[in-house]
Amino acid sequence: MTDIMTRPAEGKTLVLNAADNIAVALSNLDVGTMTAQGVSIIRRVPRGHKFATRGIGAGEAVLKFGQIIGFAKEAIAPGDWVHEHNCGMGGADGSLTHDYAFSQGVVPVDVLPAAQRTTFQGFRRANGSVGTRNYIGILTSVNCSATVAKFMAEAINRSGILDDYPEIDGVIPFVHGTGCAMDLQGEGYQIFRRTQWGYTSNPNLGAALLVGLGCEGFQIDRMKEAYNLKETDTFQTMTIQEIGGTQKMIDWGVERIKDMLPVAARARRETVDAGHLTLALQCGGSDGYSGITANPALGVAADILVKNGGTAILSETPEIYGAEHLLTRRAVNREVGEKLISRIHWWEDYTGRNGGEMNNNPSPGNKLGGLTTILEKSLGAAAKGGMSPLTAVYEYAEKVTEKGLVFMDTPGFDPVSATGQVAGGANILAFTTGRGSAYGCKPVPSIKLATNSDMYARMQDDMDINCGDIVEGVSIEAKGQEIFELMLRVASGEETKSEALGYGDNEFVPWQVGAVM
Repeated sequence: MTDIMTRPAEGKTLVLNAADNIAVALSNLDVGTMTAQGVSIIRRVPRGHKFATRGIGAGEAVLKFGQIIGFAKEAIAPGDWVHEHNCGMGGADGSLTHDYAFSQGVVPVDVLPAAQRTTFQGFRRANGSVGTRNYIGILTSVNCSATVAKFMAEAINRSGILDDYPEIDGVIPFVHGTGCAMDLQGEGYQIFRRTQWGYTSNPNLGAALLVGLGCEGFQIDRMKEAYNLKETDTFQTMTIQEIGGTQKMIDWGVERIKDMLPVAARARRETVDAGHLTLALQCGGSDGYSGITANPALGVAADILVKNGGTAILSETPEIYGAEHLLTRRAVNREVGEKLISRIHWWEDYTGRNGGEMNNNPSPGNKLGGLTTILEKSLGAAAKGGMSPLTAVYEYAEKVTEKGLVFMDTPGFDPVSATGQVAGGANILAFTTGRGSAYGCKPVPSIKLATNSDMYARMQDDMDINCGDIVEGVSIEAKGQEIFELMLRVASGEETKSEALGYGDNEFVPWQVGAVM
């Protein structure tokens, strides 16, 4: 999507497509600065923000990436700063429509035969899936059992017993604030049930407990029945009320985990091909560089993974709003494209019912970083999906079974979005950020990609790769290869910066949809 027409060597600015009527400032541009585009800056332009390269009439489309990112609220002179004060969503009537063409010239990926694929060292599970980590998880059916889950994990960690099992990455309590007072026939309940089952069966868990209170709306036995689950030496369930109280529940959980440790520790890393990787694509704290550096570089890495037989999950539906017409053209068939558009329409209705609008995203931090409208943010965010055909569209936390680039409907809020992707089966995650998001995602390692060099220099303890050097001359293709190679090392056990800092214990956030009763 990005076609860089003006290289940074010609000035501290960047034009991304020949059709654009704006350029991006790569450093603060003061009034009077003469740019490589032959215009003089007439209002200060902060780094990462945009300025007009020619006059833009009131109501005229503002173009970036060769696509519409908004419309001029007033006449904009050449060299003027372009941002929310003079650029907004929609045309004269406040609307914007796209031509949702489907499956136009889709070229299937020439997937490498298994024997030619890149490999990594993963944990092969009995069902054929492969983990990149080997955790024991304690899931909770309801908020009322969150405390006992935490106490179980704390007791194990205090005991020192994990030192005897270096093959185990840790014991994680996945706690949340829901599980009751919901419509048991409604969409929210179905989402929550899929999320619980998805985490229980994620290949990065070697064993799992599911603990509840007993009287909650989300009944463990009903979930077991729905998914035909049987209790085994790696999956056990219990409720506080059934066992006879809090302390008995904690004691039971600690003993069950002690029994599970030697079983889960039997897993050993072995050589497997990259087709066993399912990559969650995330961006948070985006800025004006996101769609220029880290996102398209991650898209290259995603394409390499797809060529190796793997899966990449693009998500955050509110953050592809305005770019969905580009994805429908890449859908492998009309049905896949129409399913994506149906989720877009669901979101338009959902935000409207709750007194919001899709352009409530981007956030204030995004705007400070140079993003003006959701259209601009989405065009950059969609670049994470690379150029591969779109093979399937999934609802939140649905099991991902198709290979290639797929889409999962999730909110844009990173912890909620990633929770759905992990429930869908993601075993590794890549997260681009321009403002500097602090994030981790147990049980899935999260690779943090900085969009600009300044933030990377400030936050090197949090960032795994600097993509800011793309505007300094490094090619997007070379950076994508660097990301892919790090993915393989992390999948084989190399620790990410987020893991070293201990992030991930509080990032399990199931999406709550519907009324709380």
